[in-house]
Amino acid sequence: MTESSSNSTPSAATQGWSVQDKVSASLRSRKRKEKAFKNLGLASVLVSLALVAILFINIFSKGIPAFWQTSMELDIYFDPQIVNVPEKPVQQADESFYDFDNRLQEWETELGFVNFNALINNAIIPLLPDFERSQTRFLTQLITSGERHALRQMVMDDPSVIGQTKTLRLLTAANIDVWLKGNIDRDLPDEQQQLPALVRDWADQLYAEGAIQNRFSTALFMNPDSRSSLASAGLAGAFVGSFYMMLIVIFLAIPMGVAAAIYLEEFAPKNKITDVIEVNINNLAAVPSIIFGLLGAAVFINWFNLPMSAPVVGGLVLSLMTLPTVIIATRSTLRAIPPSIRSAALGLGASRTQTVFHHVLPLAIPGILTGSILGVAQALGETAPLLLIGMKSFVASVPQTPFDQSTALPVQIYLWQGNELRNFFEARTSAAIIVLLMLMLSLNALAIWLRRKLEVRW
Repeated sequence: MTESSSNSTPSAATQGWSVQDKVSASLRSRKRKEKAFKNLGLASVLVSLALVAILFINIFSKGIPAFWQTSMELDIYFDPQIVNVPEKPVQQADESFYDFDNRLQEWETELGFVNFNALINNAIIPLLPDFERSQTRFLTQLITSGERHALRQMVMDDPSVIGQTKTLRLLTAANIDVWLKGNIDRDLPDEQQQLPALVRDWADQLYAEGAIQNRFSTALFMNPDSRSSLASAGLAGAFVGSFYMMLIVIFLAIPMGVAAAIYLEEFAPKNKITDVIEVNINNLAAVPSIIFGLLGAAVFINWFNLPMSAPVVGGLVLSLMTLPTVIIATRSTLRAIPPSIRSAALGLGASRTQTVFHHVLPLAIPGILTGSILGVAQALGETAPLLLIGMKSFVASVPQTPFDQSTALPVQIYLWQGNELRNFFEARTSAAIIVLLMLMLSLNALAIWLRRKLEVRW
């Protein structure tokens, strides 16, 4: 009895407190905890923003210089003594297409033996006053090797250029570009340099005289990937491949996802079967994307014999991955429509179908568009499933159809990151990341704008 009484007796510190003092102390304690929680939340936001800022600053600082590339403006004389080929064949009236095609191929083969490097060398030599003939072999290291193919294509398209002088802007070699941009340590000994001392001196001299200029280059956007001419490697093939895949996702995953969501939310009976379907849709949304790549390789390539490394397969795989996202987003939007709108339409004599398509769906369009665009943006940035269906292969051409071999923007970033010429492709990789980020941010901004533009308040 004594012990129980002593436990119920207030402590010495609080015996003299009034009720008001206890309430004030409780309020102060609660405010301290609230302030600490707010400060913790603010600190978390600031740390997150700081990390994102560091990431973006790092990417942009490395990637922005890659949009500018060193090049030379040269007067190329298509010397007939060098481009010594017969006239381009013209199909005769009584000649079959097969015979004409054979003659044309023979002419193109003969054109391939022309030394187009000599045309470029002859244009550079006047810019080097101290040049000696024994140094000719070093001239080819100034201009990227892909430019001689461009000259060959010019002659192939228009043989009348033979004997004429054309002023052309040619890209310098990748090693020249990184040397002039300061991405190579100039204090390294000669045996560790990627360029001979003579070529380095020529590059510095031509750059100081303005013969080599650092200009905004469209090669990053207009050229496909290249192994023989690293300086002219671009994103055109990857961009077109991603475009084809996103078209397949838009025309396949979005209509199917929206239709499935409308049926499940508005028409499907509530039973165990629909419960199982809903659970599986939610589970599919959480499945790692690499699993969809394995599924695509097994079904679309092994069973249906679709071509590997083709945008059609990538689009089908990404459609499967995007489908659960579209269904879940659409169902959430339909649930947000007030039941009173359905009740009012049914009360005025509208059928269930008329209620959904004439009254509910128009109000849900902003949310459906937002969810669909975010799903497409997510698919645009996926890499793992595309690697498993062979899209990591090197492709040096722009795909003409969704069935041609291609790569994609995120896969191109992956390939460039592992390139052996890190000094050049590190900046190229960051530039490709910037392009991909701009596309994804544009899609997200479009989703926000459409939601605000089409949003209806009730």
